[in-house]
Amino acid sequence: MRAPSYRHIPSEEFKRFISIVRRLRKDCPWDRKQTHQSLRHSLIEETYEVVEALDQGDTDELKKELGDLMLHVIMQATIAEQAGEFTLKEVLEEISRKLVRRHPHVYGTRRARNAEEVKQTWEELKLDEGRSSLLDGVPRTLPSLQRAYRMQQRAAKVGFDWSSPEDVWKKVLEELEEMKRAVKGGRADRREEEFGDLLFALVNFARFVKVNPENALRRSVGKFDKRFRYVERELRRRGKDPRDSTLAEMDRFWESSKGRRR
Repeated sequence: MRAPSYRHIPSEEFKRFISIVRRLRKDCPWDRKQTHQSLRHSLIEETYEVVEALDQGDTDELKKELGDLMLHVIMQATIAEQAGEFTLKEVLEEISRKLVRRHPHVYGTRRARNAEEVKQTWEELKLDEGRSSLLDGVPRTLPSLQRAYRMQQRAAKVGFDWSSPEDVWKKVLEELEEMKRAVKGGRADRREEEFGDLLFALVNFARFVKVNPENALRRSVGKFDKRFRYVERELRRRGKDPRDSTLAEMDRFWESSKGRRR
């Protein structure tokens, strides 16, 4: 595939795409009945499908999923235009202004020596834009691990943070002991609370050792998925099923799956 010319903006293709979405909104009974809220869950699903394509390194799938995600962006803007809420033009103008405003080292005179200084400037400018808290802008709908990670990052920007990974690890061990006591105590609400505190402390530790906990857990879940499916396949080859197999049998194939090439 030939490298693209970045001077070429696919304006005709973009216009055609918008016209297709607008016609579907007008002539298709299903598209016509959709609202901002009715498309919400599909929008979330499409976003995760983009992430899955990224995780798999599948650029062909990524190309398709980015198109699906763009469809939702244009559909939401079209619904807003028809309701007199805002226009696609305003969406593009707003994001363009934001990018220019939050990159003064590119569009202004401020200097940034590294990526960390760019992030610091970005967070400072968010507060200057009228947010009342550093935590504003962290979506409540984020997966909880990622939300905890982002909130901790925000608080750390103003020095509300641990001094070292060792200190954070001590906190993890402290929360683990409290979790053990909660388990012995038998109260379900207490167990849930202490388990949440333990996870929050682990997220803090992950941040200190430069690990994104959401990505780490997603990777481990994916690894479990592949290995357990391997166990099922090996059992089926022998005419068996996990439900009528022993733990020892399943564990043997589980260990075998670890030695297979990824």
